[in-house]
Amino acid sequence: MDFTQTVRTKLKRLPNRGVFERSAVYRILDEGFICHVGFVVDGNPVVIPTGYARAGDQLLIHGSQASRMLRTLKEGFPACVTVTLVDGLVLARSAFHHSINYRSVVIFGTCSVIVDPVKKNEALRLLSEHIIAGRWDEVRPPTDAELSATTVLSLPLLEASAKVRTGPPIDDEEDYSLNVWAGVIPLTMEAGPPVPDPRLPAGVVVPDSARHYRRNQDST
Repeated sequence: MDFTQTVRTKLKRLPNRGVFERSAVYRILDEGFICHVGFVVDGNPVVIPTGYARAGDQLLIHGSQASRMLRTLKEGFPACVTVTLVDGLVLARSAFHHSINYRSVVIFGTCSVIVDPVKKNEALRLLSEHIIAGRWDEVRPPTDAELSATTVLSLPLLEASAKVRTGPPIDDEEDYSLNVWAGVIPLTMEAGPPVPDPRLPAGVVVPDSARHYRRNQDST
């Protein structure tokens, strides 16, 4: 079922770029891996970048129990979470109409704490697998002490929307005759060759998860 537009998610500027299809929103979330979490603490607005993962209809974020962001959000304070993917620079014939091709998601809601150790460990596995698939099975799992020192929050994906800009520049009609180059410079994220840790023992081979790394672009 698609997201229902609310007062907070209804696009007021360029509403034709709004996307409320749940599958489209999830594709953007599944391709990204850094979100920005906005909240208010002590009367001041704060925005913090952090990693995330999607687990069905929930967004997972985690961090140290000492994190001000997590300590605030687990008390039930409202949050606004955004994810943005940049796909290209749009060069127009006028300075005014330059733009960016992008895909973004905005989520509103209230987080809850994942307390159960089994569910918390599974959430951390999902966070790891979202960043680099296959890595969880290659490394030492978290100890009880590490789990205790980590807070994992779940944000229900109930109130969300996407905004997307694609295509060439949109110039004023009279500017199309100008002798000025216009178009799009595509931007993509590419992984370079893995760089070994200087303290890596000799003979340890690069695992497939690192050697064949690429960003996931498909929702699951």
